[in-house]
Amino acid sequence: MSEKISSSKLKLVLHESADEVEKGDDCGISLEKLNIGPRKKLLVLDLGGLLLHRAHFRNKASIPKFRKCDETFGNFLVFKRPFCDEFLKFCFDNFEVGLWSSAMGLNVDGVLDFTMRTLRRRLLFVWNQSECTDTGFYDLEKKERPIFLKEMKKLWDKDKSSLPWPKGRYSSSNTLLIDDTPYKALLNPVVQMDIHIGPRGELRLFLEGLVEADDVPTYVKEHRIGQPEITFMHQDWKFYSKIIEKFCKGSSSAGTKNGSSSDGTKDGMASAGSKDGSSSAGTKD
Repeated sequence: MSEKISSSKLKLVLHESADEVEKGDDCGISLEKLNIGPRKKLLVLDLGGLLLHRAHFRNKASIPKFRKCDETFGNFLVFKRPFCDEFLKFCFDNFEVGLWSSAMGLNVDGVLDFTMRTLRRRLLFVWNQSECTDTGFYDLEKKERPIFLKEMKKLWDKDKSSLPWPKGRYSSSNTLLIDDTPYKALLNPVVQMDIHIGPRGELRLFLEGLVEADDVPTYVKEHRIGQPEITFMHQDWKFYSKIIEKFCKGSSSAGTKNGSSSDGTKDGMASAGSKDGSSSAGTKD
């Protein structure tokens, strides 16, 4: 990052449910209307590649050579990324946090209990593959892997009544998705970021500045880190554009879809990516 981002200042933040708003004892004014401090932004975390690295025991090339695994689940070895616990504490202290993985629900639950332990109860929601959009396409490199997308409009439109906020609370202006696979955000307005999560890591510094930013898309444009988003300039655009066309029929021409500007950048919700994020997770920082 070209310039140092100052540490965020502590601010008082109010939380209220959608169904019940506290009233002031004396004047009957809702605490929300008092506007004491800004509402926290919503941070949506991925699991594999960001917080941990999962390697099949037969895939020797993907297993870190200089550390023991932290846990085993079936045929998989699981490695927590260095600084994972500290990073999670920082996130919970400064953002509203949810988790969205493209893995199956059973796999997410077991790994999540191990990764977060008591912090899990602080998550606003836990979504898995069943909430993703199945494109019907398969990964270009791993032919057996289906391509699932994370459509943020499902959160913004509150597709599930179990989401603990009123519809309209979150939008592209106050939501950030962090994922190590750029194509999962194909249908979102997206800018890519790196996933170094250490105290002085690029993502950590980025998030410290985001805490007090007025608008997520503007901040992301001004603080570019990580992989570039998938646009018409991508070497595999012909393939990825088919996915976009399948789900965005009637939208503008390739290269300017989903809020994309003429220079290939996109406005709105930001998503994070990291080169070789899955293979290097647990060995960086």
